[in-house]
Amino acid sequence: MYRNRINYKLLNFLILMGLLYIIVTNIGTWFNIFMTIFRVCLPFIIAFGIAYALSPFVRKLEEKGVRKSLAVTTVVLATLVIIIAILSITLPLLYNQLVSFASSIGTVIEDVGEKFNWDLTFVQESVDSFLGNAINGLAQLTREGTFDFVGKTMSFLGNLVIVLVVTIYFLAYMDKIRMFFKKLLQSYRNKSYQYVKTLDREFSNYLKGLGLFMVIQFFEYSIVFLIAGHPNWLLFGVLASLTTIVPYFGGLFTNILALLTASVVSPRVFIATLIICLIFPQLDGYLISPKVYGKTNNINPLVTIMVVSIGGTLGGFFGIVIALPVYILISTSYRFFKSDIKKGMRKVKEQIK
Repeated sequence: MYRNRINYKLLNFLILMGLLYIIVTNIGTWFNIFMTIFRVCLPFIIAFGIAYALSPFVRKLEEKGVRKSLAVTTVVLATLVIIIAILSITLPLLYNQLVSFASSIGTVIEDVGEKFNWDLTFVQESVDSFLGNAINGLAQLTREGTFDFVGKTMSFLGNLVIVLVVTIYFLAYMDKIRMFFKKLLQSYRNKSYQYVKTLDREFSNYLKGLGLFMVIQFFEYSIVFLIAGHPNWLLFGVLASLTTIVPYFGGLFTNILALLTASVVSPRVFIATLIICLIFPQLDGYLISPKVYGKTNNINPLVTIMVVSIGGTLGGFFGIVIALPVYILISTSYRFFKSDIKKGMRKVKEQIK
């Protein structure tokens, strides 16, 4: 008798609002749970990312007739040798240059404060604290092989072993993992498989381009700053490489720091650094970057700046880092489902009429 009087749509809406209220009011708890899960899964996520990036090299060796186990072993050993060689050469030099940079940037802040009669004590203390922690962390990593990535009790070497073992496992079974998801998606819906395949291609192109561009930036700026006589040439080569993940803004930040520290060295070094900061970003933006990334991930510069700005506003530094990958995800999804979206919009318009 009373069944027809119940408004099920209103009841479902109230239940949904109740669930949203519970989620929003306990967002801190949910965030802590998420971060705990993320910390536990982080070594496995890193391992899968490394295996995903190295799997093309394994496939190329297999195509040349090399057995799977030997191909995986060769790629892993070659990667380890390259990383260890780079770290053993660069870490001590990088530590010395970071100490020199801390002294130079401190001199710059003092000169600016005296010239404009500004009280920059807070800035000086903040910079000293940040650089001091970085120097101590780098020294600890160089001497003891430990670093405080997640917590003070977590050993860098322990994480490295976990990542290495899991990476080898993922590399050995990457083809089976791909085949499993291929069959799973095809059994559900063939279009889902095509969509994931498209995303895989787009992100593979982006990661390959980003990795190659980071290597180019490292050697390019290390060499030109060394030729210019900048005392922190290796440090800025590393910064130029790492800040590549933040398009335009990262390079601008590196160039500003290079100019500031060059100003306390000598006029000749400052002028040479200024020429580098004016010429090489143009060379990167109009020649090297389009060649590396190609047409697939060649995003309009204005769109890139807007996306990075939005990412920074919403998510801080982490938002800046993931801004471009998220944009690639959204734009690729839109292009893939463009026809379906248009059909859905036409149906909505027909129902409204």
